[in-house]
Amino acid sequence: MHVVHVNGYEMACAEQGKGPPLLLIHGSLCDLRYWAPQMEALGQHHRAIAPSLRHYWPARWDGAGDDFTIGQHVGDVAAFIAALGVGPVNLLGHSRGGHVAFRVAQHHPEWVRTLILAEAGGALNETLQSPQTTAVPAPQGMSVAEATAKGAERVRQGDIEGGVAAFVDALNGPGAWAAMEEPLRGMHLDNAHTLLGQVNERRPPFSRADMDAIRAPTLLIGSEGCSPPSARTLDAMQRWIGDVTRVTIPGTTHMMSQQNPAAFNKAVLGFLAERA
Repeated sequence: MHVVHVNGYEMACAEQGKGPPLLLIHGSLCDLRYWAPQMEALGQHHRAIAPSLRHYWPARWDGAGDDFTIGQHVGDVAAFIAALGVGPVNLLGHSRGGHVAFRVAQHHPEWVRTLILAEAGGALNETLQSPQTTAVPAPQGMSVAEATAKGAERVRQGDIEGGVAAFVDALNGPGAWAAMEEPLRGMHLDNAHTLLGQVNERRPPFSRADMDAIRAPTLLIGSEGCSPPSARTLDAMQRWIGDVTRVTIPGTTHMMSQQNPAAFNKAVLGFLAERA
């Protein structure tokens, strides 16, 4: 692990392999360690680089300040790519990290050679919904914002594991936290205080114009057990992003790269080989 200085902050990152750069962006409550099942396989063909976003582990953050936003993380990732000095990269993001990666490709297209989105997190605005469409809640009847607020409040009160469990179960279904094994549980707990920042992260909804703006060849990755909100986002991206491919990882839910890494890695490497 080493650090790259960007925007007045030291971003920790892990790196493995040589070749075309492939940048991996983690999601909520995760960090660079999330990509452990990918680093060796992807590093055999690419320079796989996995940073931790601002305020995630190994940082120990108390939730104070106003620099935990989607915009800040987008700016940090763009600056990180520039600091690498290797030109545009292949950019892969999961969940919240997929949203960050999408916005980097939208606002900084010069830094993105290809884009890979694994169930990128984000709501659709009215330009991508019919008048009859209503918002589909998370499995326990909560939106992502409501689940974040619920988890953050418990963390704020000092119930760290209770807050993380509430967030995970609200988005993935009852029992998801109890079923999660180490080291994923420990990683989530290490990043519990980022929920405090995520409450006010100012995540904009996706619009048709946003998707029209994506110029990089794009791979969409969904899980076999994809939630209805994520499925609707994947469907909209498949329809409105110009150069797009979509695959499904069998036998998985949202954390697909952990649950079936062989299939996930194969999908990523196959797409990148086609675009070489």
